[in-house]
Amino acid sequence: MNLVAEICRDIFVRTVIIPIMPLKSKITGKLISFEGSEGSGKSTQIARLAEHLQQIGREVIATREPGGTEIGEQIRNIIVHNSKGDEMCAETELLLFAAARAQVVREVIAPALTRGAIVLSDRFLDSSTVYQGIARNLAPDPVNQINRFAVGNVMPHLTIVIDVPTEVGLARVRQRASDLPDRMERENIEFYDKVREGYLLLAQQWPERVVVIDGTKTADAIEKKIWTAVSDRLG
Repeated sequence: MNLVAEICRDIFVRTVIIPIMPLKSKITGKLISFEGSEGSGKSTQIARLAEHLQQIGREVIATREPGGTEIGEQIRNIIVHNSKGDEMCAETELLLFAAARAQVVREVIAPALTRGAIVLSDRFLDSSTVYQGIARNLAPDPVNQINRFAVGNVMPHLTIVIDVPTEVGLARVRQRASDLPDRMERENIEFYDKVREGYLLLAQQWPERVVVIDGTKTADAIEKKIWTAVSDRLG
């Protein structure tokens, strides 16, 4: 077993602390998280899935990490655009992501699930497992405990990983016309190779929750696969 696989295994199997419970009543909504490396096409597919769900009469709430709330968006700016961002240590990055996640869970996601909405989250706790725990080599125990402390008992009902080869994802980032790559997008290819491997290992660990979609297909083909996964698993 290689180092990445060992780290991923440890994150999934070690004991976690008892979480705070943001969901105190029965829920009728569903949380669907989207994961994948930079340039995987998550934003496009979230918008398409939201349209599908709205057409069948479901309330849809789309959010993102870090962000989704005023506090979360300010944290996002620190993580990706701060002038001293390249000096940020991995532990600080993990805690900032967790802080933004804790806020969006309690302010947006938990209330939406309680009233029956479908929440589409552009990244959730799996991102910290993969980016900070695996790619940045942080110890599994604190990553797992901080993750669960942030989300409490709010876990995705379905996680869609849009998988693309590292070179493809980075090429797409370079082709974006709107902005210069942010701090996360400027990471090297070795970092993103670990990210991709981490997500694929996560899917092996949690096949009942995590679905991997080939992100090299056309946007229409990816949309169809995602809709099938949502229909089959969530009803």
